[in-house]
Amino acid sequence: MQVAGLMDSPVRRAVRPPLRRAHLALVGLLLVLAAVAWLVTDERMHGMDDGPGTDLGSLSFYVGAWVLMMAAMMFPSIAPMVLAYARVRSARLARRTDLTLGPSSAFVAGYLVVWTAYGLAAYGLFALGRSVSIDALAWDRAGPYLAGGVLVAAALYEVTPAKDACLRRCRGPFAFLTEAWRDGRFGAPRMGIEHGLWCVGCCWALMAALFALGVMSVGWMVFIAGLIAAEKLLPWRKGPSRAIAGLLAILGIAVAFAPERVPGLTVPGMM
Repeated sequence: MQVAGLMDSPVRRAVRPPLRRAHLALVGLLLVLAAVAWLVTDERMHGMDDGPGTDLGSLSFYVGAWVLMMAAMMFPSIAPMVLAYARVRSARLARRTDLTLGPSSAFVAGYLVVWTAYGLAAYGLFALGRSVSIDALAWDRAGPYLAGGVLVAAALYEVTPAKDACLRRCRGPFAFLTEAWRDGRFGAPRMGIEHGLWCVGCCWALMAALFALGVMSVGWMVFIAGLIAAEKLLPWRKGPSRAIAGLLAILGIAVAFAPERVPGLTVPGMM
């Protein structure tokens, strides 16, 4: 029954939807928005990088900065998924004029809602850690080992079955839409939320690594965004993840035992 349902899905019935200029314009718009988000993020975060444990500021400032960060870091990587949604949507509307389908912007909005929730959870954990104020975790004591441990944990997650399962759904736009397609006005944001959940499952550890390196550092943001794009967009599925795991493990060891030698890392308490 499940196989038959997939074969009869709206996406399967819209095999090879035609690529139109409007679809290319949509991808171009996502990339332009990402570029603008990078510029605004660079301006807002100038001088705020204090390395691992950087203060996140007020909740209102953090939420605004986080949404900008997600637009800058994730829009290039989700462009194939948004393009696939737009193509299937166009094909569906061409076949049935009585359908109500949400725009691509609703899909993207649902996606951002999930990453905003992740950011709020990270903010809550950070605030809780600050309120507890464990002296043993200060940077001049166990801080480097904690930051390095987060990076090593992110490296280990890269090679787990859970990571692989989430990455498969991020890398296969039409396969994902075949399973998740929903008609109706709220179908687009619902699919965006579902895709966002898979994306968080795929990338949460990489984002945790960003907090360990300095979440207000545009340089490390570019680094993590590049890793995410590599494993989602390159034609090889497991190769990039394994290379990223090795890179994060080496970086974690370096942060733990020789943080002053890590290029681009702002060591807390040092100029």
